[in-house]
Amino acid sequence: MTLDLRMTRQLPATPEEVFDAYTDAEKQQAWFTILDEQPGIVEIEVDLRIGGQQTAVWGPNPDTLFRETQTFVEIDRPHRLVTESTGAGPDGMTMTTRIEVTFEEDDGGTLMTVVHSGFPTPEVRDFFVDEGWDGVLARIEAFLARQRETDPAGAQALSGGGRPADATTTPEP
Repeated sequence: MTLDLRMTRQLPATPEEVFDAYTDAEKQQAWFTILDEQPGIVEIEVDLRIGGQQTAVWGPNPDTLFRETQTFVEIDRPHRLVTESTGAGPDGMTMTTRIEVTFEEDDGGTLMTVVHSGFPTPEVRDFFVDEGWDGVLARIEAFLARQRETDPAGAQALSGGGRPADATTTPEP
């Protein structure tokens, strides 16, 4: 049995802008710590092509680093992205999962949906719901809002703000 999570967030930007914020290394480094009072270590490299990889290393200090390497399996800019992800925590635990992200134009913005599958236990899945993806989506939303504030001429007029993440978990046999 594999365990999955599904989260969605309405974001105040076009699918192209959201896709680029999610996949561009420079933009990721900007949003990764946008909500932190004391930014830690963040290193990101992206080779956005089928078979290419994105590697992210982050943590509060050199002794507490997380590392994730995602291999791009499918890229349909700006609609869909599928990766195989291998992550390692500071404790040495590793895990390999599959991440599918879609970007749909919706209500003057973009509905970003994440389906993350292959969690080994409900506790690990729930950690990614509460501490992982909710934070990622909130950071991307804050980054996009800040971009619109600093460059209103280049931004499309979008109505509404981000809706809260809607997390559901779907165990598969």
